[in-house]
This record gives sequence, C-alpha cells and structure tokens, in this order.
Amino acid sequence: MQHRVIQWATGTIGRRSLAAAMEHTDLEVVGLRVFDPAKVGQDAGTLVGAEPIGVVATDDVDALVALDADCVLHMPSRLDVDELCRLLASGKNVVSTCSELVHTRRALPAEVADRLEAACEAGGVSLFGTGSSPGFISEVVPIALLLLERSLDTLTIEEFADLSQRPSPKLLFEVMGMGRRPAGVDARRAVHMRNSFGPSLEALAERIGVHIDRVEAQTEVAVTTRPVTIAAGDIDEGCIAGQRTTVAAISGDVPRLLFRATWYCTDALDQDWSLGETGWRVTVDGDAPLVVDLAFPIGTDQLASVTPGLTAHPAVNAVAAVCAARPGLLTTADLPVLVPRFE
Repeated sequence: MQHRVIQWATGTIGRRSLAAAMEHTDLEVVGLRVFDPAKVGQDAGTLVGAEPIGVVATDDVDALVALDADCVLHMPSRLDVDELCRLLASGKNVVSTCSELVHTRRALPAEVADRLEAACEAGGVSLFGTGSSPGFISEVVPIALLLLERSLDTLTIEEFADLSQRPSPKLLFEVMGMGRRPAGVDARRAVHMRNSFGPSLEALAERIGVHIDRVEAQTEVAVTTRPVTIAAGDIDEGCIAGQRTTVAAISGDVPRLLFRATWYCTDALDQDWSLGETGWRVTVDGDAPLVVDLAFPIGTDQLASVTPGLTAHPAVNAVAAVCAARPGLLTTADLPVLVPRFE
C-alpha cells in the first residue's frame, strides 16, 4: 500500500526526510510545509536538489490541513500543540521527531497530552515520536541487547560527539557555551536532557520490570589544557571545550539505567573522561555482560552530511506501521518491530 505523506518543515532533518520519502516506493509526497518565506513556491524536488515532482512548498496551514493525506512527517524546530492537534483531528497520522513526543504522556503536562489524545480520537489516527537520540538508541537498542540477559544491574548508554570539525560557531560558542571561561554550570541544560531522555529511561524500566524511584540529571564541563583551534574558531587555554550530562534513573540510591552525553571539541581537557568516537556505547552490566560500540566509519568532516539521516530515517521507516496502528498516542511498545523496506 502506498501512503500519501506531507513533509512538515525542511530544516536539516526535514530535507533529509523529504528526500527519503520521495525515494521510498511505498510513500507519495503530496504536500510540503515550509517556514522560510524564501522557500514558499519552490518545488519539493528542487529543495532537496532533485528533479521537480510537482509538489509546491507552502506556509498555508489551512490548505495542508484540508489536503488528503495519510501521514505527516512532522519535523519543526519547536512543537506547536495547536497546529499538531489540527493535523491529527483532520484525520492525518503524525510521525514526529520532536523529542517531547517520544513519550508524550511522560514528557508533557497531562492537559497537553489529553488534548493530543482527544485530537487523535477525533481524527481516528495516531501520533508517534521517534528519532535517533532519544529514539533508536534509547528505545530500540536497549531492548535488543537485554534479550540476552536474565539479570541486570546497570545499563548505561553513552553518546559521544566530537565537535572539532563542526563549522558552527553560533551553535558551539553561543548556544552550547563552548569557548567561555568556566562559571556556574547552566542548570537548564541538565533540565533539558532530563526532559528529553528521562521519559525513555522510565518507560524502559517499566517495560523490563525495574523499579525506579526518580530520575536525576547533572551537567559537568571540562576546560582546555592548552589553546586549540577547531573548525568553528579558537578556544583559549582554560576555557570550556567539553560538556558531559548524565541522566540517571535511580532505584533507592542505585542508578539502574543511565544516559550520558559527552560532547567535546578536543581531547586536551582537564577531566579524565572517556572520549569515544562520535556515536554511542552501550554497556550492559548483567549476567551476560556486554559493551557495544556504534560508531560512524567516516571522517568528522563528513558527519554533517550523514547524521541528519539518523533522525529522519526512523521517522520515514515508521510511516506504514503508524498508519496501521490503533488510534492514539503511541510509543515503541505499541508498535511491532519496525522493519525498513529497501528496493
């Protein structure tokens, strides 16, 4: 069965999703929502460097809500609940990469989740959040690895990002605070990570029968031991060049499930952190101990062209299963194993 889809947003991830949907034999792109006025009126194919397909980008939400489509590939930079409710109530399934929607009931206030649930019921459709992190690494990989266990002490998911070749000074220096003299750590980063990954850890604990009392998050920084130059610019000695945030699901006083993100601009840091290659490491401390590394066999200068697919592709691959699922708010626990189709 071919599903008619609307691509919602064409940022870095949205463009990759659009290109993947256009190439997918089971999907037909019939609508395209853009937020940049300069993109309005352009053909979807042109926006991804392909041949035109006759679908013109628009910022007319009313027209897209009225469009006949099975599913929306929803990838805006910010979650607009009113807009999302309109899409669902109009009878369109939604697969989103907004992290708040990976576990809507756990991540959003109850009244917001209730509104989204009611919109799903009104439209007879489903809402599913996915991506790479959270998503693949916090939802899919742990369940696969834990199949080998019959007892579990701790599961730790580590995410590493070498930012030395990321030519994005605004992101690194303004948003992330790299290159600054150390001061009090911004508590908002830990809160953001707690809200993004805590729901996945809580849901995983519930699925595997591990009791969790609370979820805590902490952010640490590391400074350079010498001046360094990265693609985004110069970082002086003694300035922040590494950040590590740990989200821990705790039983009593014992962390049972952890997600730790370590982002760094250099290995010349004053902290003795494990700095893996860009990717993930999952450590299972159980009766069948495991350490599994998931790295990308490409240079750091190529990551920017590859990594958007890590978030976009799981969404594209989920469309058929979500369209076939029961109406309502879905998580990975509500869907069969998602199997991509290649032709």
